[in-house]
Amino acid sequence: MTTQTHPVDHELVEAAEDVARTRCRGDNHTMAAAARARDGRIVTAVNAYHFTGGPCAELVVIGAAAAQGAHELETIVAVGDRERGVVPPCGRCRQVLLDYFPAIRVIVGGGDRLRAVPVAELLPETYVWADHQLDAG
Repeated sequence: MTTQTHPVDHELVEAAEDVARTRCRGDNHTMAAAARARDGRIVTAVNAYHFTGGPCAELVVIGAAAAQGAHELETIVAVGDRERGVVPPCGRCRQVLLDYFPAIRVIVGGGDRLRAVPVAELLPETYVWADHQLDAG
């Protein structure tokens, strides 16, 4: 698979880093995410860790964006607290991002190796939920 890279949205990375630095406290909130909507807005959120599997920051930012009327996200990044830097999305988040926003770009990598790639490239042999739904009637 050939990786398509797009320009890295450094403002988005900085927004996530700021939220991770200022809003992540203790073990309940350890990750921050930032997403850019098609209209240019940046939406941020933190995870809600719980031993039963609370939602990741990427999933919380999807809900926050919807609550703010930003229904078309173009790019997303997650950043760890305590200066851990950019953290790639887990498998569940990759699948949810693909299902909600098939064209979204995800910022991955670290330091001077940051890159923005289409979410589908993070999922080999991609499963697209909509492609497997039976037509009613």
